[in-house]
Amino acid sequence: MGQMVFKASAKPQNGLTIECTVRNFKIILDEPESLGGSDKGMNPVECLLSALGACKCIVAKAFAQKNRINLQDIRIELEGILDPDGFLGKNKDAKIGFSKITTRFYIKSDNTKDEI
Repeated sequence: MGQMVFKASAKPQNGLTIECTVRNFKIILDEPESLGGSDKGMNPVECLLSALGACKCIVAKAFAQKNRINLQDIRIELEGILDPDGFLGKNKDAKIGFSKITTRFYIKSDNTKDEI
């Protein structure tokens, strides 16, 4: 298949609300009120975690099919630890971005754990 190019655009609206567009799809990202937003959508780091979870689901389904795993159901939960003081400039020692991302897989299959 070779390399592909994916494109997206993000355009600020009012306050911290951002309209993101990909192909013919739009989503609104925002911050919760506790972080200065108006809570009109998930925030960018929540969206990033969701996208990572979706990627892992797609890869798991492809892997299961290729390896004869009867994947009856799958759910992936992600949790990211982030200190906003880093990108807000309040703490020069705080890491900018996630310091840790934890992934939990919940798989329903009649295959053994070793096969999975």
